[in-house]
Amino acid sequence: MTNMYASTPRSDAYDAIIVGSGPNGLAAAITLAQAEKSVLILEAAPTIGGGLRTLPWTQPGFLHDVCASIHALAPLSPFFQQLPPDKVPLEWVLPPLPCAHPLEDGRAAVLYPSWEETAAELGADAQVYRDLFEPLARHAGALFPAVLGPLRPPRRPMVMMNFGLRALRSAEGLARRFSGEAARALFAGMAAHSILPFDRALTGGVGLLLMLSAHAGGWPIARGGSQQVAQRLADYAESLGAEFVVNHRVVALDELPRTRVVLFDVTPRTALPIVAEAWPARYRRRLAKFRHGVGVTKVDWALDGPIPWLNPRCAEAGTVHVGGTFEEIAQAEAAPWRGVTAERPFVLVTQPSLFDPERAPPGKHTAWGYCHVPAGSAEATNKRIEAQVERYAPGFQKRIFARRITLATDWEAYNANYVGGDITGGTMDWRQAFARPALRWTPYSTPHPRLFFCSSSTPPGPGVHGMCGYHAAKAALDAIARWRLPCTRLE
Repeated sequence: MTNMYASTPRSDAYDAIIVGSGPNGLAAAITLAQAEKSVLILEAAPTIGGGLRTLPWTQPGFLHDVCASIHALAPLSPFFQQLPPDKVPLEWVLPPLPCAHPLEDGRAAVLYPSWEETAAELGADAQVYRDLFEPLARHAGALFPAVLGPLRPPRRPMVMMNFGLRALRSAEGLARRFSGEAARALFAGMAAHSILPFDRALTGGVGLLLMLSAHAGGWPIARGGSQQVAQRLADYAESLGAEFVVNHRVVALDELPRTRVVLFDVTPRTALPIVAEAWPARYRRRLAKFRHGVGVTKVDWALDGPIPWLNPRCAEAGTVHVGGTFEEIAQAEAAPWRGVTAERPFVLVTQPSLFDPERAPPGKHTAWGYCHVPAGSAEATNKRIEAQVERYAPGFQKRIFARRITLATDWEAYNANYVGGDITGGTMDWRQAFARPALRWTPYSTPHPRLFFCSSSTPPGPGVHGMCGYHAAKAALDAIARWRLPCTRLE
């Protein structure tokens, strides 16, 4: 997809300039434009979207989502929920099953859209699952808006306390509630999205939140590819008067047109050289200490047919978690933090063409899988990834006729914000889950009253939800009104 945007700004003055056009930059642009502010979005790449890009990475006619494919949080995001459907015609496709987790001997643990149905198949762990998710699902409408934002006193304190007491725990601690292999493995795959060792605090919360999002929203994909989401958001922003400029890498504040505020949809490491001494030295030192996690290696596949899973339920799932038992996955996720890649890594597989035929020619399919590797790793782990899939889908490798391997080092070359292959905008451990990128009451603000962060390096962190951009834009609007910020050049 080619975006027909200008290469230079049309004006010399704007109310707000946004650096970067990922989902959070787009959300910030829309929120500001809805408030009738003039907005300029500057994107370094030839196309908009950040992690929302879709390209024919293996063969012509095979559409691969570069990063995000499964949009677990989009349907639950207050930002997406307030978009007018007639002006932002997003086409979501819901696979029959959000996720499946194959086990040995052709068995599989299944995450259904319904928590009741999920629990029913977990045998001795059925009641444990009910006790965990029934109260959370009942209050999901209040829970997700609170979780998808900065740390604030909750409007529903009992709901948040019920979730928080569990969410603060490690995956290892929460997994002890389950006695059966299926429930433990299913939970392990969810907790692995934290990209942290399982003995760390909050890893259990990541698993709970993802499972709950499946029960509340179903884990949709975007028809035609994730770039469609970016394009629909950009089209709406343009209809409100926002302006896009691509192939424009910002290197210094003084090159920008006059503006009231600037919002950075980038990581602290990317923003620091741009802002330079406009931020005080103490704040710059804090940003320089912002930590990034391990990287990922991803393999995109063009296939002669669907992945031949031993368990047919896996073919009904948009996402398949491949890695075996809880213990196997825990070992695999700890390895990159020790500087090595597991021999049997945990592999996250998506297979969108099963549910969206626009992704591949008739009779053909696309899929991708990725695993976690040490930060900055240049090691090709595609053979390990494919061996793991083959383990639960014999004959899979024979169906591959084209592949594209993206190493951790390739990710940072592709997008400077993916530091060392970290696609999450910074480690989401207990120290950086809420105080990101630095400890401030309004984490989107900075010591400079006209400069803001709106990227996944702010709460609530990674994911296609737009809430980092939404909250940052609200903070910028408040600053414009409160301080009557003039439209001037920044230095």
